[in-house]
Order: sequence, then C-alpha cells, then structure tokens
Amino acid sequence: MMDSARGAVDETIGEQLTGMNDERNDQILARITPSVPRRLFALGVLGALGFLLVYLAFSIPSGSGLVSGMLVVFGVLALVLCVRMYRATARSLILTQDELRDSEGTVIARLQDVERVERGAFAFKPSNGFLLHLTTSHSRRWEPGLWWRLGRRVGVGGTISGAEGRNMADLLSVALQQRQANDPG
Repeated sequence: MMDSARGAVDETIGEQLTGMNDERNDQILARITPSVPRRLFALGVLGALGFLLVYLAFSIPSGSGLVSGMLVVFGVLALVLCVRMYRATARSLILTQDELRDSEGTVIARLQDVERVERGAFAFKPSNGFLLHLTTSHSRRWEPGLWWRLGRRVGVGGTISGAEGRNMADLLSVALQQRQANDPG
C-alpha cells in the first residue's frame, strides 16, 4: 500500500517535471516561504536570548569582568544573528527545472550538481528540511533559519514547514531519478 502511494506521488511529480522540458526552464516547480509564526518564534527566542545575556552581564557583580565581557559578547552575537535571521527568512526558496535559488536570485545549487538528497531522521540536516550532496564544492554560506552551504553539502530548513520541505525534497529526488534514467552513461 505504501509503495503504491509513493509510486502515485512519484508519477505526479514526474509529470510536473517532464511537462516543462524546453519551453521554460525557469518555471517554478516548488516554493518554500517561512511562515510568519515560525519566523516570529525563532526571532523571539534568539532576540530574548541576546537581551537576557546582555542584561545578565550588567546585573552580576563587577568583580568578574571576564564573565561579564563574555556574556556581553555572546549577547551581542545572538542579537546580530537575530537580525541576520530576520533578513534571511524574509526570502523564499524557489526550485526550478535547473536550480534551487532564493527569491533574490542567489543560486543555492544547480540540479545538475546534485548527487543525492537526504531527509532521513538521522541525516545531518536542518529542522523540517533536507540535505543535498553536490558533485562539486561551492563557497560557504549561511542564511540562518533558511539554508546553509558548506563545501559539497547544502542544508535547507529551519523555519520552513515540514510539508513544504518534504515536497521539495521529493521533487528533487524524482528529478534525480529521471536524470539517472535518461543518462546514457
């Protein structure tokens, strides 16, 4: 029963992918946009941590300057990270026939470079997301709460919906299967 349901999903996704071969390779197959409640929760927790650390640094006795300094540094880092996450999660991720990119046009990974997709429970991936293994190494980049890239690995997830993450991972898996089936070598 599970295999037949999985097969039906693969067929539907395959029809979506094959219907767009040469006409428009920039047509959107899937889009992930972080929801407002998830963004607010993540930003609230990170911002509260930053303010709490700074407050704690100024409320402890002045005899421990090293501890106070470390708390201020970590508090400011948390607040800077909160601002970066606010900017990053304002964007969405877009999957086209050729690439995975964000809504500002930054290419995260080209589909021709994707070797495999991992989304298992024990995969080193962001929350509600998936991990892409690439054939070529790319520059490091981190957009907190949305995606990161480290060498040949790309992690997508964080503040995204689990259903949207699964859908995009399934589309990527089917695209890889079709590429392998069509590859003569």
